[in-house]
Amino acid sequence: MTQSLTIDFVSDVACPWCAVGLNSLLQALEQLSDEVSASIRFRPFELAPDMPETGERILPHLSRKYGISEEQVKQNQEQIRLRGAELGFVFDFRADSMKWNTFAAHQLLHWAGEQGAEYQLALKQALLEAYFSHNRNPSDIEVLVELAAKAGLDSVVARELLQDQRYAEVVRAEEQQWVELGVSSVPTVVFNQRYAVSGGQPVESFVAAMRDVLAQEER
Repeated sequence: MTQSLTIDFVSDVACPWCAVGLNSLLQALEQLSDEVSASIRFRPFELAPDMPETGERILPHLSRKYGISEEQVKQNQEQIRLRGAELGFVFDFRADSMKWNTFAAHQLLHWAGEQGAEYQLALKQALLEAYFSHNRNPSDIEVLVELAAKAGLDSVVARELLQDQRYAEVVRAEEQQWVELGVSSVPTVVFNQRYAVSGGQPVESFVAAMRDVLAQEER
């Protein structure tokens, strides 16, 4: 008998640890397929909300943000690349890799969630792969429309909503809501709206966390 579990995955498209965390979570859910029936909802968070449309090279951006050298940034990226490889996810960090604004991608993800959890998951995975594996721009409307179609969504509607910004206000409000709830770093994974786990945790950590949550819910 499986137990139901709701999962709010608060994350950004341009967050490498979010890609690690999502792949770990999905593999953990595969291991618990006989125990857990989960519904994942992706929630918006922007690591660089003020990033201009032109973007910025990621090495100097992260060096300035964290007060470390570009060589240290590269070392951190190599650790992330190895973690991704363990999970079957490809990170292609380059000297010319860019940091882009992700607000449009979050609007598209919100709409995808309205179409169904399976569409939102497919789009999230497509966005992470496009950005981290192929260095594509998640703020480019043509890229976003292409990825929407890849995820099985209506590309015509996707283009329209990105152009008229119909989801901008609701996404801004949701971002603020999660900040007010205490989310300051991503990924933050919230189980059953009560139990939070932060960071790109290993598969076994997510397995243990979900079993613990379900045990507590039974009490």
